[in-house]
Amino acid sequence: MARTESTMLPLGTIAPDFYLKDTNSNDTFSFEDLKGPKGTLVLFICNHCPFVHHVINEVVMIANDYRVQGLGVVAISSNDAVKYPQDGPELMTDFAMENKIDFPYLYDETQDVAKAYQAACTPDFYLFDSQDKLFYRGQLDDSRPGNGIPLSGSDLRGAIDALIYNRSLKEPQKPSLGCSIKWK
Repeated sequence: MARTESTMLPLGTIAPDFYLKDTNSNDTFSFEDLKGPKGTLVLFICNHCPFVHHVINEVVMIANDYRVQGLGVVAISSNDAVKYPQDGPELMTDFAMENKIDFPYLYDETQDVAKAYQAACTPDFYLFDSQDKLFYRGQLDDSRPGNGIPLSGSDLRGAIDALIYNRSLKEPQKPSLGCSIKWK
């Protein structure tokens, strides 16, 4: 499994807008539609990546814990579904059901959204504040498949807590690590 780090989009970047189809509901959403009053978590994932499989339960718990506190949560898959059919929209719906993902899971068929966010890997996490400015980008925590470190979500949870409760954020922010986005 290839290991690719996130590109670390500059903090303060305004959230790139999108208009993508949700594979869970068949509705189409923009960033504006999905943002939360306290902030918005945008994550790039896919169905087949072992790094995503490793973290998905923790990601769903984080989404469930913080959406009730005003955080918008959206997942996006940008992988080339022609070369990687296991990441196609129909299987995204199955993946969401199997993993109890009840927040929007959008398909970025053109890959324009991934490029706008400078997404590089799955999973890749972007946390925006209530003014849509990038507050955190990086890893969930130090756990990786096979490294023996238990999942905690500590880095992402710490960033969300800092955002919601107006606390300072620890530096440096560590890049996420995962499978590369499968570009066309």
